[in-house]
Amino acid sequence: MSHQRIKTSILVVGAGPAGISAAWAAGEGGARVTMIDNNPLPGGQIWRGAKPSDRQSAQWFERLEKAAPTRIHSARIVSADPGARTLLAELPNESTAAIAYDRLILATGARERFLPFPGWTLPGVVGAGGLQALVKSGLDVRGKRVVLAGSGPLLLAVADLLREREANVVLIAEQAPGAAVLRFGLKLAATPGKLWQAAALRARLATIPYQTNCWVESCHGDGRLNEVNVNQSGRRWKVECDYLGTGYGLVPSTELAALLGCETGADGVAVDEMQQTTVEGVYCAGEAAGIGGVDKSLVEGSIAGYAAAGDESAARALFDDRARQRRFGRDLEAAFALRDELRSLTTPETIVCRCEDVRLSDLDSLDGWRDAKLQSRCGMGRCQGRVCGPAVEFLKGWHPAAVRPPLFPTRIGTMIADDEVNP
Repeated sequence: MSHQRIKTSILVVGAGPAGISAAWAAGEGGARVTMIDNNPLPGGQIWRGAKPSDRQSAQWFERLEKAAPTRIHSARIVSADPGARTLLAELPNESTAAIAYDRLILATGARERFLPFPGWTLPGVVGAGGLQALVKSGLDVRGKRVVLAGSGPLLLAVADLLREREANVVLIAEQAPGAAVLRFGLKLAATPGKLWQAAALRARLATIPYQTNCWVESCHGDGRLNEVNVNQSGRRWKVECDYLGTGYGLVPSTELAALLGCETGADGVAVDEMQQTTVEGVYCAGEAAGIGGVDKSLVEGSIAGYAAAGDESAARALFDDRARQRRFGRDLEAAFALRDELRSLTTPETIVCRCEDVRLSDLDSLDGWRDAKLQSRCGMGRCQGRVCGPAVEFLKGWHPAAVRPPLFPTRIGTMIADDEVNP
């Protein structure tokens, strides 16, 4: 196994919208910028496979090319030494790299929140965003019957992609109350660009049933999903389908920030007006610093990039735009807050940790997340609690345990290299 050492002035972790804008802004002042991401191409989840006709993404991809940061793709950060300002990355071809930085910008994004219910582990049940990624990567869904269930605008974006790829989207089940969704729509009038996008999207989806106050209670199938049970304010019915895409909003990905000693909370990584975390020289932007959408990610990334490069005046010029985008994020959170009824979907026999086959009843006699890991192995599997952690927090109010390296399951050779980084 080869091991290399890399030194850079500014290291950007993540190549989604926040990371792209951060790398561009930091590079404008001539700083030496390195960007690292676990995907083979930039764009993150939202711009994965973006079309040339998408003017916003095309503009930012062009800016990224002009900024020309050193790019490391298909790599994962597995450990960190905050004192030495060094991250250990696992690279393709069984190699590793210790990346030393002067300043660090975390643009680690977010992941979907899954809520367990009977049948959610059946083949054919996937995250809404996961289904979106699979389709963009080539999954053929032509003629397939798809139900989308959960909460938030992501359901509509996924439905639009599925419609375009000739899938049969038979239902969009939105758990939020209709009045809350309507109020959110009316508030979009304050941001004409978002209002136009939302109106155009709804027009394209006009033939697809969109039900509010609605959620999937259970899934059924003989070895694979073939139907779901739907509840709309007490009215129940069955829907036949080939795929269920489910997702109850997003959860900020804060593990690396926590490992570095940054203050984190339920809303994400805590940052100051310059997007700097509680650790000097470490910045955070985008969904990891609070869910709010692509425009918030872009402006926060630019502020973090300018600030990390020492251009605070350029950063301050973007504060008003950031304030508008953050208001949108707060409106989004309020409109699509999760209802209490969703906690009753999980039965005692429902698996809550898929990696370790832990059922809800296995947690009944336990006192908290640490006890759950020790006694039931909940959160000890391949995902390291990234799926079951937010679910258990919603169901039981348990906060995740402290983050420890490695951040992801890793090779033995990488752990040996880690001893060099963290002796």
